[in-house]
Amino acid sequence: MGELPGIVITGASGRMGQMLIREVLDSGKARLVGVVERTGHDWIGRDIGVAMGGAEAGVVVTDDALDVFSKAQAVIDFTAPAATIGFAALAAQARAVHVIGTTGMTDDDLAKIKAAARHAVIVRAGNMSLGVNLLVKLTQKVAQALDADFDIEVIEAHHRHKVDAPSGTALMLGEAAATGRGVVLSEVSDSGRDGVTGPRRRGDIGFSAIRGGDIVGEHDVLFAADGERIILRHVATDRRIFARGALKAALWGQDQKPGEYDMMDVLGL
Repeated sequence: MGELPGIVITGASGRMGQMLIREVLDSGKARLVGVVERTGHDWIGRDIGVAMGGAEAGVVVTDDALDVFSKAQAVIDFTAPAATIGFAALAAQARAVHVIGTTGMTDDDLAKIKAAARHAVIVRAGNMSLGVNLLVKLTQKVAQALDADFDIEVIEAHHRHKVDAPSGTALMLGEAAATGRGVVLSEVSDSGRDGVTGPRRRGDIGFSAIRGGDIVGEHDVLFAADGERIILRHVATDRRIFARGALKAALWGQDQKPGEYDMMDVLGL
């Protein structure tokens, strides 16, 4: 049997970074070969296991991403847009699979991701869970079946520390609804309600964001017409579902040609 694929985790000190590290270490399907933090972070130079409050893991936290990327078959990255764009170029240079769970990227950011994907496999998704990706498919199907008499609202809730809204998952759901309706999301999106906004415009896809406490992630897609409502819902109670999905994507990407993929590809949906 060949050696297990080597994985690098970026943003090692973050809650998602630590979850990803534990998932790789516990999986038996991959090796943790590197962890990255920003320059100046007090974890730099420390064993990641000890830094996380446990036993030594034999992997030292570094700020030299290219060095550890060159030793890996995949990079899993749930950081911030500016960091992710830099990591994408380095992962492409190292020909490592780059799994991106970062949200809040601009069109310019996405163009840079597309350029990196000419040289390496990139799997990017606003949400890595199986359940959410099934919800995306269902949302598209229901939107396709119902006309604009049904108003569509995507309602999402996350912990108080989340910095972007709507969430990447909410935008995935909005895109799915727009695809089902045969419209362009940017032309029908409504996420800025405040004050006297006037009546809802027919055909708009609305977004509502809730932030509070330690909510992992809750997403509802509401189809509301006169006299009836349809609600599709997914509730995440354990952040580990995202880590499991990300590792699955990293392993799946080993057999793919360079290009951009998403969790629909990974899950065969």
